[in-house]
Amino acid sequence: MQTTTFHHRYILGISFISALGGYLFGFDFAVISGALPFLRETFGLNAWWEGFLTGSLALGCMAGCAMAGALAERFGRKPGLLLAALIFTLSSLGMAFSNSFTVFTAMRFAAGIGVGMASILSPLYIAEISPAHLRGRNVSINQLTIVIGILITNLVNYFLAGKGVDAWRWMFGLGAVPSFIFLLGVSRLPESPRWLAAQGRLEEASRILARIGAGDFAANTLRDISASLAGEPRPNLKMVFSKAVRPAVTVGIVLAVFQQLCGINIVFNYTSTIFASVGADLNSQLFETISIGIVNLVFTLVAMWQVDKLGRRPLMLAGSLGLSVVYIVLALLLKQQAAVGLVSVFVLAAIALYATSLAPVTWVLISEIFPNKVRGLASSVAIVALWGAYFVLVFTFPILAEKLGTYGPFYLYAGICFLGFLFVRRKVPETKGKTLEQLEHQITGH
Repeated sequence: MQTTTFHHRYILGISFISALGGYLFGFDFAVISGALPFLRETFGLNAWWEGFLTGSLALGCMAGCAMAGALAERFGRKPGLLLAALIFTLSSLGMAFSNSFTVFTAMRFAAGIGVGMASILSPLYIAEISPAHLRGRNVSINQLTIVIGILITNLVNYFLAGKGVDAWRWMFGLGAVPSFIFLLGVSRLPESPRWLAAQGRLEEASRILARIGAGDFAANTLRDISASLAGEPRPNLKMVFSKAVRPAVTVGIVLAVFQQLCGINIVFNYTSTIFASVGADLNSQLFETISIGIVNLVFTLVAMWQVDKLGRRPLMLAGSLGLSVVYIVLALLLKQQAAVGLVSVFVLAAIALYATSLAPVTWVLISEIFPNKVRGLASSVAIVALWGAYFVLVFTFPILAEKLGTYGPFYLYAGICFLGFLFVRRKVPETKGKTLEQLEHQITGH
């Protein structure tokens, strides 16, 4: 019996290239935090328009997700990644040169289309090219590049903040550089072997699988893929919501919505608002974004180390329950106008919990739990729900904070995190160490 030797350098290389989409996701996600104080002045934003401008990225993400699912099933994963890279490049320049609120918001919406496409296609692609025992770590690379994007963007924002009233234009425009690098990198990626097999292009799929693993890996994987696809028609939304697939789709949608409504992205997007409420000046506010980025990066690395050891469920359970407790303490500190340093400690604790649990593990689970035949479409449904929840979160926070005080919404987020803990405990299966085909059999029963 042959044994399989995996080509780790090759697997890691193509995973990192695909995960550059996550870097740009992190850029577009984080750049608004540093730019918002300038944009408030430039465009004269009130609470409603501030929430809408921030959330316009999410509306674009929803459109991008809807496009990506159909595009990924019909044309393949690689063309979708190429289109996302091109959109990232053009929208970054568009935001930088915007001369009105309307143009800027339209360009941020366009950036969201790229983010939405990458948020589906990067983890989906990585999951489909990764052997089972490496899949959790490799999909988590996408989350790692997101947090690297957030950290580098926060650093750049900090150093650009003193460059005058147009500093925000540089903050957005510099995103065109990594976007173009991503475009060049994706052009060198192979297509997903699972997508090729689904199209009947078995010889091409076999060649790519042989580059991933030697021995009997290619033959065994092709056999499993073919068995999972046998007799299935072209995927459509009716199949996604069929009785067999519905349990996985329900779990995917609830986890996606929970990852956003847990509230942590308020900390990322409204850092300046939170710390201004306890008396921090602009320089301190921007410095806090750097601290958040560093903690986010460190604990994402911890999650990558543990996701294939401890498993998905323990990390999700610890993170959701821990966030619930930390948010209650943070709300009390904000209400009492505690010292900036003390508030910072609990903000960073919340980031650390999120970075080791909900942030990376949700993306891993969404990339794993759906059957081969509908994975692209089902992932898009779940992630459309994710971005819809993100829009609701960031749009409502300035309005809630204006009416309840900055601390008020955190009580709500604490309750949501506790409900999420109960859901994970009852409904989310452990997926570590199993092939995508084994998971399909376990979750759908065939």
